Amino acid sequence: MAPFELLEPRTLREAAALLASGDATVRPFAGGTAVMLMMKMGVLRPTRLVSLRAIEKRYSGIEAGAGGTLRIGAMATLSTLERSPVVRKEAPVITRTLRTLSNVRVRNVATVGGHLAHADPHMDLPPVLIALGATISTVDAKGGRTIPLEQLYSGYLETTLGRGELISEVTVPRQAPRRAAYLKCTTRSVDDWPALGVAVVLDTASENEGAVVRDARIVISAATDTPKRLGAAESALRGARVDDSVLRRAGDAAASEAAVIGDEHGSAAYKRELLRVYVVRAVRAALARNEG
Repeated sequence: MAPFELLEPRTLREAAALLASGDATVRPFAGGTAVMLMMKMGVLRPTRLVSLRAIEKRYSGIEAGAGGTLRIGAMATLSTLERSPVVRKEAPVITRTLRTLSNVRVRNVATVGGHLAHADPHMDLPPVLIALGATISTVDAKGGRTIPLEQLYSGYLETTLGRGELISEVTVPRQAPRRAAYLKCTTRSVDDWPALGVAVVLDTASENEGAVVRDARIVISAATDTPKRLGAAESALRGARVDDSVLRRAGDAAASEAAVIGDEHGSAAYKRELLRVYVVRAVRAALARNEG
């Protein structure tokens, strides 16, 4: 790796100010699981790294607010999130998702904010959090803002964050009484990058003849350049009593509407067929849950 200067500001706002110069060779550093790998590969050659490890401890916390809404600090590690009893209680789909997210060595150091800001479409948490309706708060030298997480992503490894703008917190609405599931298809080990990830969150009403979907949120990853909601598939479920024909329509709608791309994990045609099947499986998995 090329030599670089390491800076350790004591506050998140100070870190944002150090990054606001417009110099593209100055980069933030949290857990470092992506940054260090890209530096070793020669993809990144920063002259300065701004470490976030010494900033305020409150940005590493996880707590539940009114109504079970989760507030997750951007510097919380994925392992902390995985083991949190508060997260397990209020949004168990997050806990389940983290069990096969990369491996424990990565989860021990990778942070929530870095995971989201890296903007690799193969990441597991973004589709789950988007399906739950999560928002992110940011800090920059002038203040900050709060936006829906789905507005963070603008392209492959690209976000809408401005120069010197850092994620400070993630807010996640309580999962219950909604039912949720995340399924992914990997072509190698279970914790490998997925060929496809599908997150489903359903608001249902029980009737004598089965569950009726009042609302649905379906988000995919890995098969598209950014996490994408599938509006046509959601519409196929919304207001319907779920049966095989409804599920088949939802799967077909998903396969038709998604702008699927191929990569080393599978061709576009292969991933489109995966999507047709996995949307159906994810909806069934969500309906089988009885949480909260």
